[in-house]
Amino acid sequence: MADPSTYRPRPGSIPTQPGVYRFRDARGRVIYVGKAKNLRARLSSYFQDVAGLHQRTATMVTTAASVEWTVVATEVEALQLEYSWIKEYDPRFNVKYRDDKSYPWLAVTVGEEFPRVMVGRGAKRRGTRYFGPYSHAWAIRETVDLLLRVFPMRSCSNGVFKRSAQIGRPCLLGYIDKCSAPCVGQVSPEEHRAIVDDFCDFMAGNTSAFVKRLERQMYAASHEQDFERAARLRDDLGALTKALEKQAVVLGDGTDADVVALAEDPLEVAVQIFHVRGGRIRGQRGWVADRMDDGDTAALVEGFLLQLYGGESGEAIPREVLVPTAPGDVETLEALLTEIRGSRVAIRVPQRGDKRTLQETVAKNAQQALALHKTKRASDLTTRNRALEELQKALVLDEVPLRIECYDVSNLQGTEVVASMVVFEDGLPRKGEYRRFVIRGVDGQNDVASMHEVITRRFRRLLDERAVSGEDHTAPMLVDPETGRPRKFAYAPGLVVVDGGPPQVAAAQQALTELGIDDIPLCGLAKRLEEVWVPGEEDPVILPRTSEGLYLLQRIRDEAHRFAITHHRSRRSKTMVESVLDDVPGLGEVRRKTLIKHFGSLRKLRAATVEEIAMVPGIGPRTAAAISAAVTPDAPTGETVAVNTATGEIISTGLDTGEES
Repeated sequence: MADPSTYRPRPGSIPTQPGVYRFRDARGRVIYVGKAKNLRARLSSYFQDVAGLHQRTATMVTTAASVEWTVVATEVEALQLEYSWIKEYDPRFNVKYRDDKSYPWLAVTVGEEFPRVMVGRGAKRRGTRYFGPYSHAWAIRETVDLLLRVFPMRSCSNGVFKRSAQIGRPCLLGYIDKCSAPCVGQVSPEEHRAIVDDFCDFMAGNTSAFVKRLERQMYAASHEQDFERAARLRDDLGALTKALEKQAVVLGDGTDADVVALAEDPLEVAVQIFHVRGGRIRGQRGWVADRMDDGDTAALVEGFLLQLYGGESGEAIPREVLVPTAPGDVETLEALLTEIRGSRVAIRVPQRGDKRTLQETVAKNAQQALALHKTKRASDLTTRNRALEELQKALVLDEVPLRIECYDVSNLQGTEVVASMVVFEDGLPRKGEYRRFVIRGVDGQNDVASMHEVITRRFRRLLDERAVSGEDHTAPMLVDPETGRPRKFAYAPGLVVVDGGPPQVAAAQQALTELGIDDIPLCGLAKRLEEVWVPGEEDPVILPRTSEGLYLLQRIRDEAHRFAITHHRSRRSKTMVESVLDDVPGLGEVRRKTLIKHFGSLRKLRAATVEEIAMVPGIGPRTAAAISAAVTPDAPTGETVAVNTATGEIISTGLDTGEES
């Protein structure tokens, strides 16, 4: 690893103009490309104390061996040059938004004498007009098949077209009226071009004119008693209507826009984009990319828009781009897109109305895409094995950690302190072996002492289980001889992970040492920089950014955090509540249970009349009136209740946050 001070330029030598810079490694390969309004200010930020940099930035500057820059006249030129260099050098530390699959386009070869419509993938070609991209090739093929009834343009390959021209007989599509058969001269090049232009206009969103034209022609044919032609026009109109139904209207004002949304975690970012043309969703695309720098959401949006539109033609860029967060330099990016398109392009964050609703829909798609990506990644056996092997190598373990236990502490300003233990075996969660702990021996907000207590309690239980089976710690000790069930606390983990940095790791190690346990490895995962801390080491273990081992540790840590938060919220709600029926005179435990069994919930009890309450066995009119008065006072909107099944009490649990307990 290089010391950044060895290649740091003299501060006075760096210009203050806009420009683009490149970091190179020892072999001369470009590893990072960035732009700046002020090169001196931006580059100086990379050469501060490495300990103060974000982990990914620190990795980049220590991997690099030199830096160079190019001054440009304007910020727009800087954007253009940055895109060109990212495309040319493919630097490893830049976020690269790449398709996880190739998306189909609807292409019309307008540059040919007899243009052809086809569904294709891959790079775009000159002389071809594209529509989309679309999520599924079969969906656009169905749409094209419907539209060829109305717009009988050529859809055959060049080979089929030439063979039909040679034999003087059209192909099957020509016989069933789904092609105007220009190959045999049934229409002239000009007539076929007119059909193609109409098809392109329809796909571009100008649909109402064609529908109205067909309706007029259908009614005219019917008026002239040409019913055969009227029926054919009716079928054409039905085909158009069916094709339009496949493209739902989402923006009533007929807006042309691309709607972008992101779902992020510290390691990856999922991007979804909906292409809306004429108010209708014409296509959808999605990516999952590795996060290679410490940029915030605004920087991610800027990088995505630059890579999405930097190499596009003007017609592929809409008038409006809707984003979740405005890029840091939105005016410059708008100027670049406006220059490429040839007309005004606006980048906006929708605040209300249909556009805001659509933005939220796209965001949900991005979140689902990221969750699906993580699920697929976690469920892959080869990937899990590689993750465990990487952890064994990075932490210098004697064996692969097939069983990993992770601990997290949760509290609210020192109250209701709880801890969680989650278990992963072979890289997958074993939820039946999760455990919750209520911290009792710690006063106030002291995560270090809490971690010491929970580790002590868990591994004292391990020692107790071992003592039951004697000194021969073999497989039989893991099973209770009386019940035949596994002694779950008797399993020694291959690795203990704590949520936190050196203080939490030291507390956990002290607890193990006090118990005389020295054969269970331990590490901590600090969330801010995703650093892995090992007891007794001054520096953390830095796993590679693309490490499956780091990804597994992150999943385990996040699961422990979720489990601890859930337990904490559950206990907090139960300790804060008061029974709404405590002050009702003459209402004892038995009749409380009867009330709950009869009504089932506090909401139904509040909705009941005094007469309905009085119908419950054991409840008289006077007691019913007192119960009604106790439960009907105004309560905050969204209040939820909990029932103590042991006592039969109906207890309020405060405002409903919409989160699982």
